[in-house]
Amino acid sequence: MTNTTILPKNMKIAYISTYPPRECGIATFNHNLMRAIGTNFPERNGLLKGDFVVALNDSEDMNQYEYPEEVKYIIRQNHQKDYIRAANYVNTSTADAVILEHEFGIYGGESGIYILPLINRLEKPLISILHTILKDPSYVQRVIIREIAEQSAKIIVMSHRAVDFLVNIYDIPAEKIQIIEHGVPDLEAPEDNPVKNLTPFKNRRVLLTFGLISRNKGLETVVRALPRIVKNHPDVMYVVLGNTHPGVIKNSGEEYRDHLKTLANQLGVAQNLAFINKFVAEEELIQYLTACEVYVTPYLNEAQITSGTLSYAVGSGAAVVSTPYWHAQELLDHNRGRLFDFKNADALAEIVNELLDQERVITEMRQNAYEYGLHLRWPVVGAEFIKVAQEACYEHDYRDKILKNSIVDPEIMPKFSLAHVLRLTDDTGIVQHAKYGIPNLKEGYCLDDNARALIMALMAHKRSGSREAFELLPIYLSYIHYMQTDDGNFRNFMSFSRQYLDDVGSEDSFGRTIWCLGYLIANADSNSYKEFATEVFQRSFPHFRALVHLRGMANTIIGISLYLEVHPTDEGMTNELNRLTTPLIEAYEKTQTADWHWFEETMTYDNAILPLALLHSSQITGNERVKEVALKTMEFLDNLTLSSGYLTPVGNEGWYKHGGNFPLYDQQAIETMAMVMMHFKAYQIFRKPEHIEKMFLCYKWFLGENSLRAPLYDHETKGCCDGLERTGINRNQGAESTLAYLISHLTVLEAFELEYEYNRFPQKLITAK
Repeated sequence: MTNTTILPKNMKIAYISTYPPRECGIATFNHNLMRAIGTNFPERNGLLKGDFVVALNDSEDMNQYEYPEEVKYIIRQNHQKDYIRAANYVNTSTADAVILEHEFGIYGGESGIYILPLINRLEKPLISILHTILKDPSYVQRVIIREIAEQSAKIIVMSHRAVDFLVNIYDIPAEKIQIIEHGVPDLEAPEDNPVKNLTPFKNRRVLLTFGLISRNKGLETVVRALPRIVKNHPDVMYVVLGNTHPGVIKNSGEEYRDHLKTLANQLGVAQNLAFINKFVAEEELIQYLTACEVYVTPYLNEAQITSGTLSYAVGSGAAVVSTPYWHAQELLDHNRGRLFDFKNADALAEIVNELLDQERVITEMRQNAYEYGLHLRWPVVGAEFIKVAQEACYEHDYRDKILKNSIVDPEIMPKFSLAHVLRLTDDTGIVQHAKYGIPNLKEGYCLDDNARALIMALMAHKRSGSREAFELLPIYLSYIHYMQTDDGNFRNFMSFSRQYLDDVGSEDSFGRTIWCLGYLIANADSNSYKEFATEVFQRSFPHFRALVHLRGMANTIIGISLYLEVHPTDEGMTNELNRLTTPLIEAYEKTQTADWHWFEETMTYDNAILPLALLHSSQITGNERVKEVALKTMEFLDNLTLSSGYLTPVGNEGWYKHGGNFPLYDQQAIETMAMVMMHFKAYQIFRKPEHIEKMFLCYKWFLGENSLRAPLYDHETKGCCDGLERTGINRNQGAESTLAYLISHLTVLEAFELEYEYNRFPQKLITAK
């Protein structure tokens, strides 16, 4: 979009980044960008009044660095709550827009995932600058970049290769991306350059590399090339300018620098290698760059999408020789430099000797680089960022972000797919676990998952007539039948070699099986399947009275309620429904207090299944007390888990004790499925739109509306990750989580259709109710 709105002179920008004095290339970049934007407003004296930085510390110490006054807030990298507080700080500030510098390593959690909750909470337009874009990202890295793009008004990259990666690897729309190349100092070479009088430069032809030193810089390639270069040009000196990277110092000291010195001594070129171990400001850096004959970047592989040091060298008009990493291929095109292959010291030596022999060639390269560098000067780059900020502010509408969480939008839902379920299912049943997206056959099968799978397959068949789904039904039914014992009870676990692993399963697995059988009896079109399910269901009936745990009872209540939808005159089963409902009501009445409306002193797992069971029971029996308890416990659960504007289910890290701390992680998919089904059932009964909105909000947990802003649904495998952990995602995609996602997905689609019919014919449905 193009507009003619003038950027207000009092516009304020918040920057999220590392920042000097922290020695970090991104810190330097952000510092320069702030001033580049400021120089476009000369009346405001450089740094814009009101601009501020949210700085990232790489230790627990808030006082780790002596920051300048523009740093107003500090995030400790591995403190998740700092990110939330920082978002609140920015939102309550006078900032009009936010610029985020992104590099995986500067943020906490797996691959820096802690940045996602921060940007999701921002109420200001966000512009994100991506400094690293990987060609082969991990699942979490791809998720992070996609989520940053989703939350950003614009994504800024520094090369055409970066755009290609984002579009084709990360599936980010091209119109969301803009190239603004890395800025360079707006400085000219001094007429009398003091660097030329330094000992390593005086009467020498200097090859130069600068930047933080670490092994991935490939400096040994230049050292290995020196003997051939020095043979032709004895006056050559290779100068390495810069400190060793702080992370390298911490882990291995100056081992790499010492290695380079030892290598030079072994090759007989120790007198041709000099280290200047210091950080230099831009004014001094230009002096070094313009004092050298050839600037060298010998990185070891192509995976470098942006190089600030290379940009600075080109911008200063240096003659650059480089390995062909991605940024170098673009920036040194059109005879702005020369390339040699990775780790190829002979090729480097040949190119350097050729250049040193031909002054005319070096002069031409320098001129080409200098002329190109004019449009990379920081004031020019700053002006481009101002235009981006201008459009971001113009287009930003706070109401869109607020409404996003309350609008039911089927367009954001992935296309339904059984691909991962088919991958997990063989002729025995569905395998319970997976390693990433690969079935883990070592773990065998369980009754719980085959019961869920039966419900999911029938839902899918009912919805679309899917032949694939229909053909899964006898597999899961057969497993359930095989696991039923002679007395009507059920085993749970079976090995991949079809050996029973237990004599009697858990009450949870029993109840879930009764639920699935009841669902089949109530919904199957095939009489043979209904008859089969009814026989298995009735054989298990004697064990209903043995249930003592609330969740086993709750699952069984749902199954009985579904059975009674088809057989409403079965008094024995109605009596059993009332009998099983009573312990839930008694547990609630025994435990509930003014601030605790729950069935137990501790909220553990699969919590929404309890009020869901009461909703089913009250719908069948009409018992008002049961309905009242269902609504009170639903409200209590909603207030705990939906108060942040997204679902935060009770985590399995200790569970939630009355009067204790709420455990944020490990969040499980079955919690979400139960919440989705609970609110759908409430909508079926009460027809209140709030239940549809809450149902959809819960479903979006799978898609990234969660405390880490990380999607658990895997668009590649069509499976669902097993949980949301403190530092990232559990990447295994077992049957439980995948089925929880698919059942939730199908429930949401069914709710859309019901809501549509209700809105078209409200009186008809009210009468029917």
